[in-house]
Amino acid sequence: MANQKLRRQIAWEAARLMYSREVAEYYSAKQKAAKRLNKGWVKPTDLPTNAEIREQVQVFARMHEGASLGERLLAMRLRAAWWLRKLDAFHPKLIGSVLTGTIRQGSDIDVHVFAANPHSISVKLDDLGCHYELERKRITKDGEERVFSHLHVRDEFPVELTVYHPSLLGYRFRSSITNKAIEHATISQLEKLIALEHGVDPDAQQARLNEIDATPDRFQVFQALLIPLENVRQNLKYHPEGDALFHSLQVFELAREEMPYDEEFLLAALLHDIGKAIDPDDHTLAGLEALDGFISERTSWLIRHHMEAHQLHDGTIGARRRRKLTAHPWFEDLRTLNTCDREGRVPGADVVELEEALDYIENIEEMFG
Repeated sequence: MANQKLRRQIAWEAARLMYSREVAEYYSAKQKAAKRLNKGWVKPTDLPTNAEIREQVQVFARMHEGASLGERLLAMRLRAAWWLRKLDAFHPKLIGSVLTGTIRQGSDIDVHVFAANPHSISVKLDDLGCHYELERKRITKDGEERVFSHLHVRDEFPVELTVYHPSLLGYRFRSSITNKAIEHATISQLEKLIALEHGVDPDAQQARLNEIDATPDRFQVFQALLIPLENVRQNLKYHPEGDALFHSLQVFELAREEMPYDEEFLLAALLHDIGKAIDPDDHTLAGLEALDGFISERTSWLIRHHMEAHQLHDGTIGARRRRKLTAHPWFEDLRTLNTCDREGRVPGADVVELEEALDYIENIEEMFG
């Protein structure tokens, strides 16, 4: 007979591991939880099902996220509706937690799309100006190997597109959690769900979707502004490390060592020189104009004054300006940024790729809450 108390404890601990993103897979979560709670061997009947763990994950989500969960679910469903419309040619169907309402921190928008070749979807994503990665997974089941293609898209909320051949359009996919047919929704079904569960009528939905069309994802904007820095060659007397992008990535790395949890500070470190590819004569003002509406007041202030921080360090700033700057509540952050800026000038230094730096900043809330 199963030990129900142990089963519940394992389900709870496994859910905690998954909610905190320590473990991503159900199987690994329940094995790790069982090992922590019971040092010896655990009978298979004492292990919870994936569905039981998922229920406990939702308990964690309600405990830690409360009322904001409903607001985020609506935002994710509207964003999913936008994607279903943009991918209409590929017969998209929304599945997963955004459809069922069981989202948690870090949940993806999961969509099935149908195309003979993932390349045709990549072309569409390129047209939309999206940053994405193609992943091919090989899975062997019952001695048969299958290859699944996934497109991971960076957006306001992460989007995962799973590509199937058009011949599978009528196939009823089954959940690995419940072994039941996966719930799915077309664009019209999703719009009806939003109206029913969130009280947002079709006209209001259309207005929200129009806003999405008019407002680009800010991390796509950051990437578009940073890439040209690779072609900006700097005065070797002050920047022996080389191009302005390499310098910016060095400053980011140093800033991450100082404040790994601070999105506003890290964005200031990464973006402080983007104006050099726009107007070298006044790169600070040019950069701030390009970033207007996409960064916070604090990030903007740090970028605005990063050159004055050099003058402060060199002792070439006026006394009145010095007093005003040092009295500001964000002055210590500015001084830390200046240290990173001055030290981020090492030829051949190890830095992350631009995409990795942006991914890190975008996921700070998920990592640090």
